[in-house]
Amino acid sequence: MHEPDDRSKKILWAIIESYIAYNGPVGSHTVMKRYPLGLSSATIRNTMADLEELGYVTQPHTSAGRIPTQRGYRLYVNSLLKRRALSLNKRLLQQVARLRFIEKDASRLIREASKTLSTFSHYLGIATSPKTEGIILKRIEFIKYRENKVLSVLISEEGIIKNRIIQLEEILTQKQLDKITRYLNNELSGLPFGEIKAKISAQISREKAICNKQLAYALRLCKEVITWEAENMFYTGEISGASNLPDFATMQQIKELFKAIEDKHLMLKLLNKMTKSEGVQVFIGSENLLSEMKELSMVVSTYTDGRSILGTISVIGPTKMNYEKVIPIVGFTAKTLTQILSEK
Repeated sequence: MHEPDDRSKKILWAIIESYIAYNGPVGSHTVMKRYPLGLSSATIRNTMADLEELGYVTQPHTSAGRIPTQRGYRLYVNSLLKRRALSLNKRLLQQVARLRFIEKDASRLIREASKTLSTFSHYLGIATSPKTEGIILKRIEFIKYRENKVLSVLISEEGIIKNRIIQLEEILTQKQLDKITRYLNNELSGLPFGEIKAKISAQISREKAICNKQLAYALRLCKEVITWEAENMFYTGEISGASNLPDFATMQQIKELFKAIEDKHLMLKLLNKMTKSEGVQVFIGSENLLSEMKELSMVVSTYTDGRSILGTISVIGPTKMNYEKVIPIVGFTAKTLTQILSEK
């Protein structure tokens, strides 16, 4: 099948944008009234018939207008991705700029990014936390929280901060925790998380040869923290309001989507496959790897630390989502995260 000519593309864009905006089949009179193409209704109608023959639009029934097919959306989205600049909402610019004032607590930063995506797209925003295998440890801290609970803080050479409350097997004083902290920092500072994980595991396997009980406990404690931090996690924005919008998806689609999201390993596997290339990517309908998303679309982009890809951010919505609005939202948010995480 050959690609439509410029005139046909303009009519196809008009059909797609009208369908996205008004959620109904689009007729030739609608295109003629809403878009200054300088064409007669008959010419538009004939072009629509040609577009249908080429598989870019379809007609629900004989007397109805046309609606876009997945093939039509793909051609339209490809044209948007080629544009150098797409307009951005002023409030979005202000909201994303606020991310710069968040200390480099990666978990909070990514969580806020996912909320921003949901808020401004009105669809579901998802962000994966930075992959930590290659991140260099600067120092680790253990701070007594209460009873047998401790706050662990990991700080990387890149300035990323991660923290977690850990429940200990026994009660330790802050003095004991400080001793553990000094030992681990002396042994592990300057190493990537992946190497630390392997080193700790190897030492624990020789635990019987370790006479110092506190040292053995320090190794087990560090393994728990590093293993947890090395796992990719993702955060989803709030869509309680968005799920009620008529242009989001059917309730069955929403249920299937949440079922997929609940399987975190499956979602992470999906999102990790998106990290093969930089820039914004769009997966429409059946192009998605999950069967639950065959009637949904995903706009996704990677973010980096200036050297390597750390994670992904994405928006999931209906195939008739407002791509012209969502693509720049995802692209700008990813660019901002990259800038923040690249700063020393």
